[in-house]
Amino acid sequence: MFQKILIANRGEIALRVIRACREMGIRSVAVHSTADSDAMHVRMADESVCIGPPPGAQSYLSIPAIVSACEISGADAIHPGYGFLSENANFVQVLEDHDITFIGPTSDHIRIMGDKITAKDTMKALGVPCVPGSDGGVPDLATAEKVAEQIGYPVIIKATAGGGGRGMKVARTAAEMTRAFQTARAEAKGAFGNDEVYIEKYLEKPRHIEVQVFGDGKGNAVHLGERDCSLQRRHQKVFEEAPGPAIDAETRARIGKVCAEAVARINYIGAGTIEFLYENGEFFFIEMNTRLQVEHPVTEAIFGVDLVREQIRVAEGLPMSFTQDDLVLNGHAIEVRINAEKLPNFSPCPGRITAFHAPGGLGVRMDSALYDGYVIPPYYDSLIGKLIVHGRDRPEALARLARALGELIVDGVDTTIPLFSALLAEPEIQAGSYDIHWLERWLERNLAA
Repeated sequence: MFQKILIANRGEIALRVIRACREMGIRSVAVHSTADSDAMHVRMADESVCIGPPPGAQSYLSIPAIVSACEISGADAIHPGYGFLSENANFVQVLEDHDITFIGPTSDHIRIMGDKITAKDTMKALGVPCVPGSDGGVPDLATAEKVAEQIGYPVIIKATAGGGGRGMKVARTAAEMTRAFQTARAEAKGAFGNDEVYIEKYLEKPRHIEVQVFGDGKGNAVHLGERDCSLQRRHQKVFEEAPGPAIDAETRARIGKVCAEAVARINYIGAGTIEFLYENGEFFFIEMNTRLQVEHPVTEAIFGVDLVREQIRVAEGLPMSFTQDDLVLNGHAIEVRINAEKLPNFSPCPGRITAFHAPGGLGVRMDSALYDGYVIPPYYDSLIGKLIVHGRDRPEALARLARALGELIVDGVDTTIPLFSALLAEPEIQAGSYDIHWLERWLERNLAA
């Protein structure tokens, strides 16, 4: 049994892990940069270690600093949260070499899924449906044009080492291919140090559907339904719900079974998310995230499970505490991401919180590290909280979200709270009839600078 776990992260996700540790009787160690010395996760942990100056590269992304903190504190294991080093195969390899338990998948699984071409090939071999596209990387423009002709326009060019929407360009016609291909490669080189790209068929009106999977590393795995994350801005999710409004029970069981069987066959351990584009009743694999997702609370709400607790259990070598038959979907849940950003341009808005009040009541959860007087530093992601609601059905969840947004107070900085209040008034949101391009179009109409 782990006696002490170090959380290699900050903010609300670090608090989330600390809470799970406390309920399990495990001591927690927070790490922090000098900018985060007064952060809530530092206050709440049993111990804390300063790991460097504010820039992430010198603190939260510093593998030597994290490993040193683990050795200094005597922690048995490291939970990475999400972001930072959570999907860094080299980091996990270092921990494996030092006999430090990583609460997550193996370095091999992270490495396989971290390269989008290898991930796609792996999933194809495991029977997971994939988007038509190139077989591997596309080395030059002539090859790109040939692939596009074979699968038909429009196509999307993607960085093999990509993420966060960078290194992605759409070519709707042959005339647009040269510029899109060259721009995608240049962006990929600048963002990831790797200009390799691949090509896929571009779907016009898909939804973004992701399936939550969980494995014990011993050939057993389950799925916990799907989440619809189609409301996105610049490929960044802002509103997530489960179950997906467009997915019926039969479809859910079918794609969930495919995903669970796939990860079971590779002895995957811990939480993972298999992401798809969904259009006209068909699923197309796009990537697998080998970590806990930002939006994991909506899955916890509808299934009544603690995914972080389960991550810790299987990392200790214990069996999962539930089987597929135990996982019965209950109600509907929605999460909105509250960012410290100024509308309409969504520019980061760090600063001092002069008043903070979290909403409450039945079916309301607020994951945040804010407190009155806290100063949001300018060095990290602008996410400052996640508001999660749960209801007996989707209409009740939407009503509960509207009520909770009205109760939420964050003074001192600009936030995206008004955005969600406005979105809830839209008929398409009320009906659940949106795709991954809907929010961008809505923003152009309603929040033009």
